[in-house]
Amino acid sequence: MHERILPVAPAADDGATAPFADRSIVHVVRQFYPMIGGLEDFVRNLVGRQVGRFGSVRVVTLDRLFIEPDRQLPARDLIDGVEVWRIPFRGSPRYPIAPSVLGCLGGADIIHVHAVDFFFDVLAATSLTRRTPMVATTHGGFFHTAKFRRLKSAWFNTVTRATASRYRGIACCSESDLATFRQIAPSRVRLIENAADLDKFGDAAARRPARSLITIGRFSRNKRLDHLLDMMQVLTASDPAWHLHIAGSASDWSEADIRAMIAARDLHSAVTLHVGPSNADIRAVMGACSLFVSASEYEGFGIALIEALSAGLLPVVEPNAAFRSLSRKHDMVRLAGFADPAGAAAAVEAAHSALSERPEALRQAAITSARQHGWETTARLYEDLYRDALG
Repeated sequence: MHERILPVAPAADDGATAPFADRSIVHVVRQFYPMIGGLEDFVRNLVGRQVGRFGSVRVVTLDRLFIEPDRQLPARDLIDGVEVWRIPFRGSPRYPIAPSVLGCLGGADIIHVHAVDFFFDVLAATSLTRRTPMVATTHGGFFHTAKFRRLKSAWFNTVTRATASRYRGIACCSESDLATFRQIAPSRVRLIENAADLDKFGDAAARRPARSLITIGRFSRNKRLDHLLDMMQVLTASDPAWHLHIAGSASDWSEADIRAMIAARDLHSAVTLHVGPSNADIRAVMGACSLFVSASEYEGFGIALIEALSAGLLPVVEPNAAFRSLSRKHDMVRLAGFADPAGAAAAVEAAHSALSERPEALRQAAITSARQHGWETTARLYEDLYRDALG
């Protein structure tokens, strides 16, 4: 059974419950539910809130999950009242090639492309044959790691610069994305920060301070779970009561890879791995945790951090560009370089000590602070983007 995403309430200044009732919107994204992750959750929440506000809403996505390449998903599905069309692809998950997307856009009044990948490029290259207004959301672009940085930079300043010109609007989901994409498409970009589902884990954190941490996300190399485990060695050496919960799904690293890292550090009793957990599973784990940690070297926005705040967890995170930006808006976010295990461990202990002094006050401050990232404002900003694109 699919978890239902409720439609957003009509915008108060619309004067209408269905402002795009005569319009059809098609979202194009490489991965969608049942894939779970920041990009996928964002798109699912956005399209779920567009049901009833558009005449029709469709998602076009790939027919296999990158984490389960041998499992083929149904070609047609209905999720949260949204049509989902799945198409075959070949090539790497980094740049999956799926030309049949061009046959899935019929009847669209506006096309919304998510992320900068094959879909972003091919729909731009063929845009003159359709003349359908297109918008895009950056979702971090493709600078998630330093690998191939020179090649990526060259591609960005040539191919992406050209393809971006075919979009009537580009929503940058973070200030760092805005700074990056402003270099190649200054007249088309605008900041629309990602929203988070604040109800999913709302108020879920432990009621009393606990020496338990949780990190959430795919097992990708840029998340640097190895650095988190190095920090746990330091924490448990001083106090064996510390415990880390790792919740996520296989990516660059497999479940076996993570378990091997845990075993190599003799952390069997101090770390619990939750593979492919449901939202209900994660919420239950949060009930025993007080802190959220992330050693991620790159984030497109940092939805997991916002969801952690909504639960009442205090975050201690790597000072990447996205987390630095969020720390300026959320006082309780603490930055620590996890490449230094002892320094990161000290930051975690300091956060726990602060929480122990004012447990309910800090817990509620985190929950309150997360509210600025609710969906109502973000959904309306996207409707403004669509109006401008439709002219």
